[in-house]
Amino acid sequence: MKPKELEIGRAVVHALLPFLSDSSLSVDRRTMCGIWALFGSDECLSVQCTCAMKIAHRGPDAFRFENVNGFTNCCFGFHRLAIVDQLYGMQPLRIKKFPYLWLCYNGEIYNHHTLQKTFDFDFQTKVDGEVLLHLYDRFGIKKMASLLDGVFAFILLDTANRKVHLGRDTYGVRPLFKLLTDDGFLAVCSEAKGLTNISHSMSTEVKIDPFLPGHVEVFDLKLSGKVQSVQMEPFHCCTQEPAHALHDPLQTLAAGLDEETVKSNIRSLLENGVRKRLMAHRRIGCLLSGGLDSSLIAALLLKLAKEEKLPYKIQTFSIGSEDSPDILAARKVAAHIGSEHHEVNFTAEEGIRAVEEVIFHLETYDITTIRASVGMYLGYIYFHKAPSAAAAAKDSVRLLKELYLFDVLRADRTTAAHGLELRVPFLDHRFTAYYLSLPENMRVPKDGVEKHLLRDSFKGLNLIPEEILWRRKEAFSDGMMSVKKSWYTCLQEHLDSIVNDDQMEKASKTFPHNPPTTKEAYYFRQVFEKLYPGRAQWLSHYWMPRWIEAADPSARTLSIYKPDKDQ
Repeated sequence: MKPKELEIGRAVVHALLPFLSDSSLSVDRRTMCGIWALFGSDECLSVQCTCAMKIAHRGPDAFRFENVNGFTNCCFGFHRLAIVDQLYGMQPLRIKKFPYLWLCYNGEIYNHHTLQKTFDFDFQTKVDGEVLLHLYDRFGIKKMASLLDGVFAFILLDTANRKVHLGRDTYGVRPLFKLLTDDGFLAVCSEAKGLTNISHSMSTEVKIDPFLPGHVEVFDLKLSGKVQSVQMEPFHCCTQEPAHALHDPLQTLAAGLDEETVKSNIRSLLENGVRKRLMAHRRIGCLLSGGLDSSLIAALLLKLAKEEKLPYKIQTFSIGSEDSPDILAARKVAAHIGSEHHEVNFTAEEGIRAVEEVIFHLETYDITTIRASVGMYLGYIYFHKAPSAAAAAKDSVRLLKELYLFDVLRADRTTAAHGLELRVPFLDHRFTAYYLSLPENMRVPKDGVEKHLLRDSFKGLNLIPEEILWRRKEAFSDGMMSVKKSWYTCLQEHLDSIVNDDQMEKASKTFPHNPPTTKEAYYFRQVFEKLYPGRAQWLSHYWMPRWIEAADPSARTLSIYKPDKDQ
């Protein structure tokens, strides 16, 4: 089975949310790309630019390398997936009205037409990212970022005011990494691997850090091309109503916290989140696990496709072994909603062979991230144990803020590895802000059922089969294999003979930062260190469930896990 079998017009999206976490929508857009830039390089740029080729998979159709006028040691690199607007689609994006602005960005701005009309901007191109230039000129960098409804990572250079700006969307759906030396050399890239071999004048290794989601950073650009950070601040937090909501075409939500009003608002916001992500120039498709979230998204997509009169049938894709819970559940959903359904089967052996390449793309050694990513590359239920509603609410926010380290990371890398694009309707700013604003006791599991409020909001609508609407949460890395023998069990059995007991005894000395406690974790760490030596700090901590004794992140190892009888 080849990964390319999952391709739909180079467009795949996986939506992830800690308490709503396996939904998928695939769309195609013109802005799938990889961005890279240097400011103040001491090495010849023609030598440095070879590092930019490490992210060529993010935009396989075209590459552009451009020096900055007046700054001979500053440059941009851009990998593009060419779809539309061939004349203006390449980056850095520059327009006649603002000749001093240079923009490199990766993302989609869903409200660019709305902002254009609201502020009467005169667009020169059909590129959605052009709105950043107009907003920056009108309002400055922080308000510019706050008004963007979308996912993005950008590098904006203002040569007139000698400023360099970096920014990343609220949840870090689009990746961005930076390397900054003590003497002011700045290197930026969509993936860390594009920075690991950058030459610099420092005698010691320089840290490569992920850029914080929901933040903008401003640097002074010196005449030497070097930079100095002068401002780093948040422009949006997941618990706040986004500034762009004022210009959202969706009508004002109904006031009140009675159950029916809340459920109606949830339905409206989620449908709106899917609708705005339909702007595409190629066919739209969906990854369908057969879980609650992906099933809801697929059903809403089919519903909206009919309303929008899309001239083709929506395709859905599932991946796993032939008898896996996800494959079986997805078949039921696809038959119910009437999608053109495809199944991609893979064996444990194929998954094991893919692990090293998956770690290369992920740039992490986190256990559950790697497990779940193998399936995505090839093609939380622990909230029950929260000691209180307040504790569950607090952890939901923590998980949302850490998505860029785990779930969003794997969703981006496993699709971008094949030049595909990701979209995340469950991470719609208005949807998440509203959900998190609800009373804590409304959002906790009820009657032993997690995500009860979301399920109840769609009850009785026949959008998806009732058995799927109330299907128990199944971790993606577990659900794609048989209940009798899960994916994590297959991995551990294989790796038991690869890593010996002596290595495990010395694990804490061999790997003092985040020492592995299982042979599976040890092997992942070994591969990571081979690919990215000395970069263990990229992962601050392993993802593990809270409030419960767990030595493994798999949902199936938890005492509260109960397999469905028909599996």
